[in-house]
Amino acid sequence: MKRSQLTQHAIIIGGGIVGISCAIRLQEKGISTLLIERENPLRGASWGNAGHVAVEQIDPLASMATVKSFPRRLFWRGGALGLPWRDIGRWLPFSLRLLNAARPSRFAAGRAALKALLGQAMPAWQRIDALCAGPSRLIEDGHFIVWESETSALAGRRAWMAADCGTARFRDATAREMALLEALFPHPIIGAIRCEGSGRIADPTRLAQDLREVLLAAGGRIEQADVTALPTRDGKAQVQLADGRTLDADHVIVATGAASDALLRPLGHKVPIIAERGYHLQTPNPPEGWPMDMPPVVFEDRSMIVTRFESGLRAASFVEFSSLSAQPDPRKWQRLRAHAAALGLPIEADARPWIGARPTLPDYLPAIGRSDHAENLLYAFGHQHLGLTLGPLTGEIIAALATGAPPPADATPFSLRRFEG
Repeated sequence: MKRSQLTQHAIIIGGGIVGISCAIRLQEKGISTLLIERENPLRGASWGNAGHVAVEQIDPLASMATVKSFPRRLFWRGGALGLPWRDIGRWLPFSLRLLNAARPSRFAAGRAALKALLGQAMPAWQRIDALCAGPSRLIEDGHFIVWESETSALAGRRAWMAADCGTARFRDATAREMALLEALFPHPIIGAIRCEGSGRIADPTRLAQDLREVLLAAGGRIEQADVTALPTRDGKAQVQLADGRTLDADHVIVATGAASDALLRPLGHKVPIIAERGYHLQTPNPPEGWPMDMPPVVFEDRSMIVTRFESGLRAASFVEFSSLSAQPDPRKWQRLRAHAAALGLPIEADARPWIGARPTLPDYLPAIGRSDHAENLLYAFGHQHLGLTLGPLTGEIIAALATGAPPPADATPFSLRRFEG
């Protein structure tokens, strides 16, 4: 793309998978882009997740089934749900909003909207992967779900086999697959199914680097800075930086995850978001004897997923309703280490700990759309557990909204207006 063709300017705030996907697609449309990221991009939830492209998860987690499961999922009872008392002022109001969003009518509407998005997620991933050089970042080999007791295997298999999983489907693990699982996990596995249609990322670090190279090669720019506010002038949003600069652009896109409310609330938007924090441990090197072509394995009894990346083996878990600034809970890494030891995973004392915040809205749907409070302002955040999955598609939707083109999926259900009625 020739620079002389660039007649409009866009500032994208946020360097995660959603933000960089927006920047790439806007640059592709002939809009000169500046991507502003606050910190090292590899620290965010986009790069610390399990690497799972979860097209099968069409049911919003704001459901009565989820609400009913909360007591048995609490961390102090051995589960993955953390509700720290120090943050009760945050998670109690959020939980009440979640309960309201879980009403059957709202759940059904959210499910239809999310299913439509996820139906387009894998093609969008294929398109953005094709822009990058080198080996593919996307591996479409599904994933396993395993159980360690007869009771959980019977109930879990029945639930997944009966579920509508959109473009994905489940089948029983073959004898060969069971043998592979049993060789990798000395701890007895009672049952296993395999999802066909989902995918994973070969390596988060390589993905981040490759996408940045695509953006820079197309003429986009990346700057590390702290955006403190979005003042308005003549009905348009400006970008105010901590260093005193104020930037103007034809399009301003907020893609700052769980921190998005701090920028949008002063403009009049209601953003009932919470930092839903997850934890992982990753080995510093690829483990011996663990094949790279091994799909992710979900241990449903432990609410843990294990993924083999090019750079190492990662075990991820936990849903902790908290705040961005709260200190990590070291007991959660201890729990992960205990799970790894019990399963015979090669995750030793040198495994690197990580914590990150999924940006979660009470109906477990993302916020994608154009602001009613500034004519040049768009937003893309709140993707909860599906940020990696929906990032490339969200970038295409935002580029369409910015240019007036038909979007690849209807963004109407994801407008922030749903919280302003």
